[in-house]
Amino acid sequence: MLIPLRFRLQSPLPIVMSIVSIRLPDEIELSLTREAELTHRAKSEIARDAIADYLKRLERRRFLDEIARAARVRGDVEALELAAEALPLDNEALQRLEAPKTSRRKR
Repeated sequence: MLIPLRFRLQSPLPIVMSIVSIRLPDEIELSLTREAELTHRAKSEIARDAIADYLKRLERRRFLDEIARAARVRGDVEALELAAEALPLDNEALQRLEAPKTSRRKR
């Protein structure tokens, strides 16, 4: 028995996403709406990307804080200085890597 092409091309497992409801101050909602209109992206997509970026930054911050904490415990001044220098550079590098993704516009 032949299966129609339209059924064979569909993924057997649908992508499942949770639904989260948040309250936004009027000025943030207005900014979000403007950005959605300018970039032709859904507000939920912009919010999802913003939350993912925020969580990445938190994770990196915690990682570097842990390095600094370990350096303090060991009394390793050089490692402590490197961790302090790495945080701004790491954030700048991350922003540069992410910039093309966030500035991309759908047509």
